[in-house]
Amino acid sequence: MRELLLQSQSDLAGRLAALGEVNMHSQNQLFAALNEQRSAVLKIIDEKLLMLTKNVGEGLLQNSTKTNEALSALKERLVKIDVAQQKISSLSEQVVSLQEVLSNKQARGAFGEIQLNDLVTSILPPSVYTFQALLSNGKKADCLLQLPNPPGAIAIDAKFPLESYYALRNASNDKEKIDAERFFRASVIKHIKDISEKYILNGETAESALMFLPSEAIYAELHANFVDVVETSYRAKVWIVSPTTLMATLNTIRAILKDAHMREQAGVIQKEVGALIDDISRLDERVTSLERHFRQACDDVEQIKISSGKVSRKIQKIEAVELEKDEPNNLKQIVAND
Repeated sequence: MRELLLQSQSDLAGRLAALGEVNMHSQNQLFAALNEQRSAVLKIIDEKLLMLTKNVGEGLLQNSTKTNEALSALKERLVKIDVAQQKISSLSEQVVSLQEVLSNKQARGAFGEIQLNDLVTSILPPSVYTFQALLSNGKKADCLLQLPNPPGAIAIDAKFPLESYYALRNASNDKEKIDAERFFRASVIKHIKDISEKYILNGETAESALMFLPSEAIYAELHANFVDVVETSYRAKVWIVSPTTLMATLNTIRAILKDAHMREQAGVIQKEVGALIDDISRLDERVTSLERHFRQACDDVEQIKISSGKVSRKIQKIEAVELEKDEPNNLKQIVAND
């Protein structure tokens, strides 16, 4: 019994030892797997941290770049604003200067002439107009448009009496307004009469002239409240134009000049067309002659092809002949047959 017990204890101790070894092996494997997973997790964490660091760095760099760009753009805008403020200040000074210019009668006349010059030179060719043109009566027109007859040369005057309009605009009560209206009406009618007498010359200019107003407001004032003055200008054949209506008039004149130029060139075009018809007739004759020569050449080529065919057939027969003793007789027969 004791031996059996000892044997059981011995077996149990062996099993325990084997179980311990298995347990130790399992623990080692577990530790190895844990270490491997730990390494993998650490590697993944390092990669994530590296990527996160890279992304954060790139984001910071982009934000820094965008911030610098925004600051640069802001700086440029501030510079532009500063330049704009300087231009506004300069423009204010120029407006004050323009008011000073328009306060002088001669300066106002020059202002109207400059506007007239800009409009005419921007629309018409230089050969059509003359500034400060001297007429036969010794008067100088601000601009003279050289148009074909009819209508002929048309004079444009730009010396409008602006002081009468400013007096009308600055009237502060009814009495001043009535006096200003009377003064404005009389000044414009006198100016219309002067233009009619100075710039409408029989046999030298057209039967009408243009009175240029350098302001759309004056043009509107005349047609709205001084219809009798406009009718007076119609009777005197002095057409009142503003910058806008003068531009339309000049564009119409340009179209008329273009039409006149085309009419002048019509004779030249007809002559060239006649010469072209003669050239076409000669070309047709030469084509006919060439066609005749070409047909003759085709006939000659056909004859050459026939002769060439005969020669080819003779050569084929010569090659097909068997060389026998009576070969000369065979050749003679071939030649005779052909």
